[in-house]
Amino acid sequence: MFPIYGSAARLCDGISRRDWLRVGGLSALGLSLPSLLHARELVPPGILPTDKTFGRAKNVVFLYLLGGPPQHETFDPKPESPAEIRGAFRPIHTNVPGIDFCELLPRTARLADKLAIIRSMATDDNNHDSSGYWLLTGYKYLGPNSRTIQPTDWPYFGSLVKMLKPSEVLPPLSTVWLPDLWRLNENVTPAGQSAGFLGSQWNPDVFVGDPSRPDYQVQGLQLSDLPPLRLRKREDLLRQVESHFAGVERGELVRNYDKFQQQSFQLMTSGKAREAFDLSKEPVAIRQMYGPSQWSQSLLLARRLVEAGVRLVHVNWPREPGDNAVDNPLWDTHAQNADRVEDVLCPLFDVGFSAFITDLDQRGLLSETLVVAIGEFGRTPKINGNGGRDHWGPVFCCALAGAGISTGQAYGASDANGAYPARDRVQGGDLTATIFHLLGINYQSTFHDREGREHKLTLGAPVWKVLGTEPASKDRTECTGDIARVPPWDGTLLVNTDFESPVPLRTLTEPSRPKGWRSDKSLAAEDDSLGVKLIDDPARSLSGRHHAAIGFGLGRGTSPQSFAKGAATLLAQEVRSPFAGTYRMSVRVAGDGVSREFFESVFAKNFTCRLIFYQYTSPAKTPAERKELASSTFVPRFGDFTQPATAYDKIEFTKVFENPTPGGNFSFGLGLGVALLVEKITDGVLELPATPISPRANLRVDDFQLEFIGKSRKEDVKV
Repeated sequence: MFPIYGSAARLCDGISRRDWLRVGGLSALGLSLPSLLHARELVPPGILPTDKTFGRAKNVVFLYLLGGPPQHETFDPKPESPAEIRGAFRPIHTNVPGIDFCELLPRTARLADKLAIIRSMATDDNNHDSSGYWLLTGYKYLGPNSRTIQPTDWPYFGSLVKMLKPSEVLPPLSTVWLPDLWRLNENVTPAGQSAGFLGSQWNPDVFVGDPSRPDYQVQGLQLSDLPPLRLRKREDLLRQVESHFAGVERGELVRNYDKFQQQSFQLMTSGKAREAFDLSKEPVAIRQMYGPSQWSQSLLLARRLVEAGVRLVHVNWPREPGDNAVDNPLWDTHAQNADRVEDVLCPLFDVGFSAFITDLDQRGLLSETLVVAIGEFGRTPKINGNGGRDHWGPVFCCALAGAGISTGQAYGASDANGAYPARDRVQGGDLTATIFHLLGINYQSTFHDREGREHKLTLGAPVWKVLGTEPASKDRTECTGDIARVPPWDGTLLVNTDFESPVPLRTLTEPSRPKGWRSDKSLAAEDDSLGVKLIDDPARSLSGRHHAAIGFGLGRGTSPQSFAKGAATLLAQEVRSPFAGTYRMSVRVAGDGVSREFFESVFAKNFTCRLIFYQYTSPAKTPAERKELASSTFVPRFGDFTQPATAYDKIEFTKVFENPTPGGNFSFGLGLGVALLVEKITDGVLELPATPISPRANLRVDDFQLEFIGKSRKEDVKV
């Protein structure tokens, strides 16, 4: 073992420099200057590995995909497994022969030659906190409660990087976290994300905020946070403290201290850090390439920080509005796994990650930056009753790219069902050892804590077979992924809200994806029965050429019609990734028919119109099998289509979905849907004989919107 860090250097009078500086209150942004000095100078001595990858990475970007991505729907599809294991999606060929990804990652598949995928990560731990602790520290959790940060925790690997390999350019910002802490619902912050027993001066610097917001600012890096005069006074106080040592013969350690003192003050007064955090400096085209989300703009910010000299940038997968106390937050897809990954998670990851890797590569940064993308575990092989996958630590995936990685390979393998490692098992300590090695920190070293106790840096060894200075394979092939299959995430809850898409109405019995409008009866051109029809009629449409019509007589009016009580027709769509909270549904509607008199005397008197929120009750996710959660009845007004803008009325419906079981997670089970129902409610049979002029009466529908307003309340619950 090679000791690499001792207790704080003490001066001739027994008072440490750290103690003197604490008296002076010289911490800016929670950073201690003497700590930085100590970290910079006491680098690991001893015999270094002869491997050419040692120290190959100047910096690291660690992408933590919180919740646990499903291996089947990302980097390890299992097309030969039974349907309840393989899921709804097919594999695609990447640009490296023999390596397939899930079809939901078409952009990433085109960059497989720049990646090494580990398919045999394992912790055998199905808890977010303790499984993640092993990955973030290199040690299994042995304490009393891994759901809380404790001062006795093993240090986060980035804290050790901050201590042992600080940035030469921005030493006070050696390890940065974006865009928030790791949280398990509300304020539950698991162990493993602090410096633990090393002391708070080695904590990562966490910058909480959404970089996608136009008003994004960084607390602590604004001039108003620390007035220049006050900062200068602190510098003067430091000089007074230093004068105490003026008569002491200074060694190399003390002389170099001045350099770091100067760097810290230059950082705060020059605005270099503020400049790195200012995303407004980025060209619009680059910001658009990454995408508008909090995740993607955090990746762009990570690239800027790496360019500015930050040693390690840790990007947590951010929470979406309302995803606390639900059963599928983040990547934690206990319910509706296929829908979450298709509608939100994979589009966000695929666009942002591919843009990040491409951007680093084009700027020449990828060759000196290690990129790690991993969750705290994977998901169960078998899909559960709510269409979800549960926690699974026995096997999952990790994606590596950049400096010191032998790319174009898939290392290790899971078994036929993606349940357990089939070969080359990789554990948490192996990952941290790999990161240390590539940064030029001897993973076999030991260090001493503040009490003088010796500790191993990490448990495990680098994953040698994924390291190298050349690709594992130089063979390339055509990627079969379809980018159009996975459009960029736009945050919308419904698709084709203005009915302008050329996609036809699908029946209620067709598969639930892709998302879109469905009807129990999509009327043919000459069908006069009760049903739904998409209309191409610019004169009667609000937004473009098309709208939907619900009613009868929409054909040529040549056949008689009869409608008994309960006759109904439905226009429905599944909501994309719903969470508990408040929703506002709105739709523009107008009555229409052969005449105002016919519409009001026949349609309005015999039929009711309802907006509905419903929950699916079968895995087939057909609106015909639904549980209505709330509805609102309205009476349409006959529209004067000589002026379409005023012919339509806006019908709104607000509904709050609150957790019915306090202390648990809110669940929509198999999913939430919205619908517009037209139903005959009067007794008897309505007879409409065939006539030369169609006895037409219908509801014209346009601009069907669903808006998530927010959570109605916050709850601290376990996940």
